[in-house]
Amino acid sequence: MSSTAHIAAIGTAVPAQDIHAAFIEWARARLPDGRAVRIFDRMAGRAAIAHRWSVLPLGAQGGSPVDPDGFYAKSVLPGTAERMRLYAQAAPELSIAAIEALRAQVALEGITHLVVASCTGFIAPGIDQIIAARIGLAPSVERLLVGFMGCYAAVAALRSARHIVRSDADARVLVVCVELSTLHLQDNPALEPLLAMLQFGDGAAAALVTAEPAGFALDHPFATTLPDSAALIRWDITDQGFAMHLSGEVPARIAAGLSDPVFAAAATGGRPRLEIDGWAVHAGGRSILDAVEHSLGLPADALDASRAVLSEYGNMSSATLMFVLARMLDGPPVTNGVALAFGPGLAAEGFGFRSVA
Repeated sequence: MSSTAHIAAIGTAVPAQDIHAAFIEWARARLPDGRAVRIFDRMAGRAAIAHRWSVLPLGAQGGSPVDPDGFYAKSVLPGTAERMRLYAQAAPELSIAAIEALRAQVALEGITHLVVASCTGFIAPGIDQIIAARIGLAPSVERLLVGFMGCYAAVAALRSARHIVRSDADARVLVVCVELSTLHLQDNPALEPLLAMLQFGDGAAAALVTAEPAGFALDHPFATTLPDSAALIRWDITDQGFAMHLSGEVPARIAAGLSDPVFAAAATGGRPRLEIDGWAVHAGGRSILDAVEHSLGLPADALDASRAVLSEYGNMSSATLMFVLARMLDGPPVTNGVALAFGPGLAAEGFGFRSVA
């Protein structure tokens, strides 16, 4: 008989350097004219982001990555190889910081499976192997690396952990999401890519998923895709890092999709909206959260956890949803919750969850 899987706890970590203000100054200087600057300033002011954190080192004089002595100081930005070398060093370190934050809440002995999600870097041996070795996991631990799925990869990682626990009630699954989006700054003077880059920061989260009744019980997962939307969110691997394409059409397409009862039912796992008392929505941007809130007719405070994460950290790709769930674990009990994330496809993926008494 299948077991119910539970998120016992979630630990989170971000780097020490806040790069949000420095990026805004850098981006404004690259815009071609005053009109573009005014639009950028208006959108930056409406973004509802106060901080974004980066693993990039301080410059020799203590400045930000875009200062004259920083990582992005040269007229030609670093190549992909240099960015991946930094990923190989910083991604495991940030992941382990999140794992230690998790360890402060729950015991992590006896881990049987490790699931790692990341779309902002590649290395072999994989980041999963590096993390496993550094935290002393047994060589027999089964590993799964979820790569390049983007913002909804946390859903895929937690869904996989749920499947593992439901097939083996003794499984203890460590789930890690780590993203270093600031490694992929692009020197593109166009307004849309600069606004896309304005959203992203670095972060890591770690969760323990077991059959033991604690935290959030994980209910049925769900997934769906908006038709004719594949080009709206895209990562292109270039000689100078990964170039993010995030179309300004995304919020409107999400809003239109969620206004369709068939798509809305698929994107919420078929749960009646009036019965849902906990919404963990990936904080992909203020306009995306607004689209979800307005299209589904949610109360004004329904997405407070998502908006708080967006303000404090920006969009950390796959790690973001875990940050929202971590905040909700510390909040009021949830009887019938929905976790929802959007990403390349344009796909919507999620799962139901509920607090364990």
